[in-house]
Amino acid sequence: MFPRRWARGRDSRDGSTGGSAACVAMTANQRPDTWFRATRPVWMAVIAAGMGSSGWVVISPATIPYDYLGPLGTFTHYLVENHKLWLKVGYGIAWLIHISEALYALKLCRDKGITDPLTQFRWAVQTLLFGIASLYYLLSYKPPRKKSQ
Repeated sequence: MFPRRWARGRDSRDGSTGGSAACVAMTANQRPDTWFRATRPVWMAVIAAGMGSSGWVVISPATIPYDYLGPLGTFTHYLVENHKLWLKVGYGIAWLIHISEALYALKLCRDKGITDPLTQFRWAVQTLLFGIASLYYLLSYKPPRKKSQ
């Protein structure tokens, strides 16, 4: 009924178990210094829509079709008319948080042995755009232990 990748329990292809631990497992052919995992598309869409609509409200509120948005339009129009400063402050804080998360992602990359500059750049940009939805994978990543000789 469901595709194999959605099944719970053991997955015969990679030997991992279902759940969050399987989300951050490395594939067999991936090097630890280039490990990258893309954010799930649903989170990308939700966060992009939220940041995009917030930006639209803050930057160009006169172009929003409030009448076509129903109760959300009424509420948004109320916020624009009565709390414009707080909308701007909140939007600025949201971007500051995303910037801070992106810088932290760069630090985590170095701490976890992800040394490839392109991979670090990918983590930083993805975390800048999608915040904690991206940073979650990097926080959960456990690099392979170095073998002692």
